[in-house]
Amino acid sequence: MNTNRQSGRGNTGNTNRGRRSRTQGRDRGTQSRPRMRREEPMWTPRTRLGGMVKEKKITTPHDLMEFDAPIKEVEIVDTLFPDLREEIIDVGRVQRVTDSGRRMRFRVVAAVGNGNGYIGVGEAKGKDAGSTIRSAIKKAKLNIKEINRGCGSWECGCKEPHTVPFRVKGKCGSVEVTLFPAPKGAGLVSGEIAKKILSLAGISDIWVHTEGHTRTSINSAHALLNALVNTRYMKVKNE
Repeated sequence: MNTNRQSGRGNTGNTNRGRRSRTQGRDRGTQSRPRMRREEPMWTPRTRLGGMVKEKKITTPHDLMEFDAPIKEVEIVDTLFPDLREEIIDVGRVQRVTDSGRRMRFRVVAAVGNGNGYIGVGEAKGKDAGSTIRSAIKKAKLNIKEINRGCGSWECGCKEPHTVPFRVKGKCGSVEVTLFPAPKGAGLVSGEIAKKILSLAGISDIWVHTEGHTRTSINSAHALLNALVNTRYMKVKNE
């Protein structure tokens, strides 16, 4: 009887030692593994415009828009617009009929803006939702535009850039958009797609009238962008 008790005690002692050694090994393993930090790759410009931005010959977004060259590198926008915001306008699925059957793909419309007179819209299609969203945001950055803001409402007259300076129209496909300047406090009187784009552009008060097949999110977004870009075709006095 005594031998059985002693053997049982010995077994429990061995198990406790094994547990302690395992926990100690885990603690040592976690302590000896430092976290690796990913280093961002250095940007090597491939265009003349990118080289001028990296050499700090172009330091403001306005100078970038005045330069007569298209934006071909996303790093240009990331450098000059550090406070750029992103918004997903619409995510849908499209089908393509082939000999092997139907293929499903994603269609994403995205918009970017800094809330201070700069806005861009892009669209992309792809097999995966994540990569398609990133591609749409990239195209929106490359398509960023500058717009003019002001106080074109005769009811307000505050001379602050909270709305469009005058009535302006834009069109894309069958969708036609008309923007009316609104007084301060009116808000964004428009649909959901227009609200997202106008807030990214830095407009807080406006009346929007749309005509055509407005359910097509791509045409609605590009028509609104066209109307905002048309504000630059007329000079406005800065008092």
